[in-house]
Amino acid sequence: MLFIHRNKTKKYFLTNNESHNIDTRQRNDVHLPQANLTIYQRGAQYLGIKIFNNLPLEIKIVADKQKTFKRELKKCLCNHTFYTMEEYLTHS
Repeated sequence: MLFIHRNKTKKYFLTNNESHNIDTRQRNDVHLPQANLTIYQRGAQYLGIKIFNNLPLEIKIVADKQKTFKRELKKCLCNHTFYTMEEYLTHS
């Protein structure tokens, strides 16, 4: 999470709003690149983007401030205990 957070501010990762001009509900999400290789899909960059995009909107809004982001992320993960990545990604 912190890898995506730190590099998002350096413009290493683009948001959907920055990659196209259409104003959608997912405009605050990080743009997920197309990946055909399974090894890339299991990597830190791709999975990090998927995990970040699955965060609640309240945490994404405060993602600009690192200290607040860490605090809210920890609070969210302590309230909702996930045992597997699939459980986290399917949780709405």
